[in-house]
Amino acid sequence: MTESYPKISKAVIPAAGLGTRFLPATKATPKEMLPVVDKPAIQYVVEEAVSAGLDDVLMVTGRNKRPLEDHFDRNYELESALVKKGDEQRLARVRESSDLATMHYVRQGDPKGLGHAVLCAAPHVGHEPFAVLLGDDLIDPRDPLLQRMIDIQEQHGGSVVALMEVAPEQIHLYGCAAIETTGESDVVRVTGLVEKPDPADAPSHYAIIGRYVLDPRIFEVLRRTEPGRGGEIQLTDALQQLAQDEKVGGPVHGVVFTGRRYDTGDRGDYLRAIVRLACEREDLGPDFRTWLRTYVAEEM
Repeated sequence: MTESYPKISKAVIPAAGLGTRFLPATKATPKEMLPVVDKPAIQYVVEEAVSAGLDDVLMVTGRNKRPLEDHFDRNYELESALVKKGDEQRLARVRESSDLATMHYVRQGDPKGLGHAVLCAAPHVGHEPFAVLLGDDLIDPRDPLLQRMIDIQEQHGGSVVALMEVAPEQIHLYGCAAIETTGESDVVRVTGLVEKPDPADAPSHYAIIGRYVLDPRIFEVLRRTEPGRGGEIQLTDALQQLAQDEKVGGPVHGVVFTGRRYDTGDRGDYLRAIVRLACEREDLGPDFRTWLRTYVAEEM
């Protein structure tokens, strides 16, 4: 008889980072609120969680992050003004963010790393498996990575990480997984993890990208995980313990992602994400693509 595992309903989104790569734009504005076309980046992430059936969302925030809460709250003054103008289209778009999910917030306090941010979610998550979505990674909704990860977790238990094959010279920017193949082409067994290895020491070319589905026993491991690279509590280090000893918290699997991903944590990739998404919009794409072709031709 196949063992059944609890259904996942909660998503955790760490959002306490300072966004220093985007200064001075992020001096007073959270990096998660930077627009990607006409929606803040963080809204894409919440929409992804909701599309995968996760309607209970906890954001782990810090100082100067109040605009995140305001964005997912009702704005009655703005709504009233739009009602008076009869602007139903914009009214629907304004209300969209506040109707997406049940939102919760907790402050991280000291910025002690991603592992510490995840640990801050323990009182809210309790003893259920849960998803973690990092706001710097936008996954195209046509490539439902998170849903696939949830399916694998519900089949096998334990934890699941998202992996993407990167160039060897790029692996030092990511957590890296040692893997074993399984009977499914896009699923691997993770046997070890290392945070930002030198290329010569990397166990593979498979990098961890910003999606996780975690067994709640990760919290106990994080509580005893010492600060690692950068003096921070690394989620990768805790997952390494789970991968090495299944008795601690079940197996760790990886879903190998080959779809469309936009890294909004890098300025160049952020701009490319805006261009790509704008080109694909029905309302913006035709005129924007025409202008872009002309612009590129003139610059050649």
